[in-house]
Amino acid sequence: MFRRFLFTLLLILFASPAFATEHLRLATTTSTENSGLLAELLPPFETANDCKVDVISVGTGKAIKLGETGDVDVILVHARSKEDKFVAEGYGVDRRDVMYNDFVILGPPADPAGIDGTKDAAAAMAKIADAKATFVSRGDDSGTNTREKQLWKKAGITPSGDWYLEAGRGMGEVITMANEREGYTLSDRGTFLAYAAKIDLKVAVEGDPGLFNPYGVIMVNPAKHPHVKVDLVKKFEDFLTSEQGRALITGFRANGEQLFYVAE
Repeated sequence: MFRRFLFTLLLILFASPAFATEHLRLATTTSTENSGLLAELLPPFETANDCKVDVISVGTGKAIKLGETGDVDVILVHARSKEDKFVAEGYGVDRRDVMYNDFVILGPPADPAGIDGTKDAAAAMAKIADAKATFVSRGDDSGTNTREKQLWKKAGITPSGDWYLEAGRGMGEVITMANEREGYTLSDRGTFLAYAAKIDLKVAVEGDPGLFNPYGVIMVNPAKHPHVKVDLVKKFEDFLTSEQGRALITGFRANGEQLFYVAE
């Protein structure tokens, strides 16, 4: 009786993704994990392909570095200029558009910089700097941090001083910090919606075309790193852009709101 139970238990364990025959190493942004999207997307893929996706959740810049050194098989990131450079320099191949949402500038209800409803994101950043209102930056070379730097540059400002805090943290932690300090921050909308019920921060600025936030999946170039699991990466890319993957992305909600939209 005990042997039969043990045998059954072992069958169950080794049939689970944790004991899968293959592991796919994925470097991706904190927004895909903080939002809860990966928890929705990965289990169906793992089950269908008898594999386990080992996720490294970091900023886009760090994810790309992991791809350059061959420490992962595939990256899912959101900084198109960095992605294009990654491919152009031969580190990545077969980039595919997966989904998009947008960036938003979050602020406290008191809005000390007076930016609520502003449609020009760079102008709003300039107002925050002029007011020396607290701004919490990712400060981690992520896709969000890259876009933030672009907005400061467009505004003609190099942020510095006690009001400007570089956290070096993921999006969820930065939103929490900005909320605690009653300050502003730039966030992808997906992570904000996932945290909205737990914070007082509101969307102060949205709708600027410069806040568009596309995500792409890129295979690490097997010509540079022969250990890359090409077939499994292709299956993963196919899954993300398949009808099943697109339906999961489109159907994913937080607080009743859709967080991501599939690329056309």
